[in-house]
Amino acid sequence: MVSLSNHERARTAAASALIVVIMAVGCGKKGPPLPPLVRLPVAPPNITADRRGDTVDVAFTVPDTNTDRTRPANIERVDVYAITAPSNVTDEQLLKRGTKIGSVAVKSPKDPNEVVDEDEQDEEVEPAVGKGLDQGVVAHVEESLTPQMFRQADLGADARASRRATSDGDVARPLIGPALTMPARTYVAVGVSTRGKKGPLSKRVTAPLLEPPPPPSDLRMSYTETEVKLSWTPVAAVATQADDLLPSRPFGVPAPSIGYNVYDVSTPAAPVKVNKDPLPDPSASDPRIVFGEKRCYAVRTVASAASAVVESAAAPEVCDTLKDTFPPAAPKGLRSVAGVGSISLIWDPNGEGDLGGYLVYRGPAGGELAQITPQPIAETSFADNVQAGVHYVYAVRAVDKAGNVSAFSERVDETARE
Repeated sequence: MVSLSNHERARTAAASALIVVIMAVGCGKKGPPLPPLVRLPVAPPNITADRRGDTVDVAFTVPDTNTDRTRPANIERVDVYAITAPSNVTDEQLLKRGTKIGSVAVKSPKDPNEVVDEDEQDEEVEPAVGKGLDQGVVAHVEESLTPQMFRQADLGADARASRRATSDGDVARPLIGPALTMPARTYVAVGVSTRGKKGPLSKRVTAPLLEPPPPPSDLRMSYTETEVKLSWTPVAAVATQADDLLPSRPFGVPAPSIGYNVYDVSTPAAPVKVNKDPLPDPSASDPRIVFGEKRCYAVRTVASAASAVVESAAAPEVCDTLKDTFPPAAPKGLRSVAGVGSISLIWDPNGEGDLGGYLVYRGPAGGELAQITPQPIAETSFADNVQAGVHYVYAVRAVDKAGNVSAFSERVDETARE
């Protein structure tokens, strides 16, 4: 029989205990299966609501990411809801009592589980398929306002119960009026997964429920070589108080101020706002000049009160094709040098970007000038072989690529040497 030392017996006992633990783990009872991972699209970002006349345009970016920051988004559509209610309406009430004003179909991934993390390259993302918009693009949903939409929504028994629970009519309170707020309609967007599950709601945006201002009239358009100019007849100013009353600060929503927004509507489906902020005066300019392009513009009146902004319907648009009818400047600095049987000319170059070249003219002293270069020349110099001892007069004109010809340069007189 082999005798073990105390140290060896301790090591043997520790090893035996480890084997027992491993066996116990391996023979342990299997737990219930984990539920499948449900991926939901993030809240639609960049949502806005712009009211123009009796139409509200709700714009947002289609989600392309899931809430766990993987891509592409597990999304089938985006639903847009609207409600006319106090600002403290809950999300549950908004979805239950509000109106779904529209849905936008979105391309979905073939397999919602085939995703990549946010820091992986775009080329590793499995492309979404199907009908609908691409993920990540801007979408629009419009709502036409009706008289019914100006009425507050009935938030149901929950709201009435809440009012009863918080009633404290026996407590003396100061006599004050209700909070004065701008009547508005609230909008949210929500992405819906391929299994019909809603993701988080977007932030809320509002459109004011005020009477829109009248549109401007008599829109006029002209243009120069560097800008399009627009002008129109302004709408009547909004009166704030009678002239015979003392100045005061009335309670309630302030009277709206009036401005104007100008839109390039050359592509009706994608209008471009020309100005950043509402214009206080009935005129505008657009420096984007592209000759040969047809350009159309529309103007809307903007009524602004507090943080609310309402645009009018558009004034009748004006259109024109931008044609280059503007000649270049006359060349400057024309100088002559007499040679033996020749006269050399030199002048300063023009700075126009669409310059096509120069035309040289010659004539006898006191006579008319005639063009001696059949085609425009690119150089700013010219040598003319002429009869020695004869007095000649020269001038130069610039021509652009559209064929517009400048005025004559200053004239120079010269006689070739013999």
